[in-house]
Amino acid sequence: MNFGSFDLNLLRVLDALLETRSATHAGQRIGLSQPAVSAALSRLRAALNDPLLVRIGPRLEPTDYALSLAEPLRTLLDQTETILSGPQRFDPSIADDRFRLSGSDFFAEMLMPQLAEKIAQEAPGVRIQLVDLVPDNYAGALERQDVDLAMVPQMDGPSWMEWQPMFRARFSVIARRGHPRLAALPTPGEIDIDTFCDLSHVLFSPEGNLAAMADAALAKVGRKRRVVMTLPVMYGVCSAVAETDYVAVVPEQLARKISTKLNLQVLPPPVTMPEPMIGMIWHRRRTNAAAHGWIRGVIADILAPLDDYPQVDGYSR
Repeated sequence: MNFGSFDLNLLRVLDALLETRSATHAGQRIGLSQPAVSAALSRLRAALNDPLLVRIGPRLEPTDYALSLAEPLRTLLDQTETILSGPQRFDPSIADDRFRLSGSDFFAEMLMPQLAEKIAQEAPGVRIQLVDLVPDNYAGALERQDVDLAMVPQMDGPSWMEWQPMFRARFSVIARRGHPRLAALPTPGEIDIDTFCDLSHVLFSPEGNLAAMADAALAKVGRKRRVVMTLPVMYGVCSAVAETDYVAVVPEQLARKISTKLNLQVLPPPVTMPEPMIGMIWHRRRTNAAAHGWIRGVIADILAPLDDYPQVDGYSR
């Protein structure tokens, strides 16, 4: 038999015939006419080189070879139906899945504590790994299945990349409380552009770049700041600012969360900054996977309130 040219639909006909021992009843079961069933049986006999069913009185009786096919054929068709029935239901309480998430350490602060609590309560067998975000290589990591999803600003990507928006990133200036230059500002809680550009800045940049969105915003109004240090982690930026007279521009949601712990003041920037949409990206092959859909939903629910953070306007809070 040439399997490459074999019509797999014939297996449904053979299964129905073995169950009913009747071309008419088999046709009723699978939605075919009696002549169509008879024609299919003829094709099966030719392909398998066996009579398969022979007529004895009003019934069709299976040959020994056909009987040997009955149980494995039914198992095969049941398994095929299961495979094609769509994603299985995901039960987090008994799951032992592992999820690898890619994102900056912003998410270590803003996502992982609440995610850990959720996992401990509802999915104790699930493991979560937050791995370093490799700039400009998100697509490669997803395509190689190194990570299950990445949390990044909205971007263009290959056709297989799926995207789900979560929140907008707003930006604020941070400085240590008691900073002498800021204490002398004419309007408390507001930093003017001259002071902003004159101060020394720490920049978050995994690649070690010396310019970012704040620099592009300043360039639009013909100004420039002085970046004296770059760090690959946001918390490191905030810690460096807390221990020095340096300042930095960081996501406002993060600044507000850690300002009390690090004794930071949070101020609005003196120039208009873009507010990029932050979301999840993943490979389309995972879209309908029940487990993947579950973790996406959990992450989205945890991070959605970040859009509700009150904006800084005036005195730092």
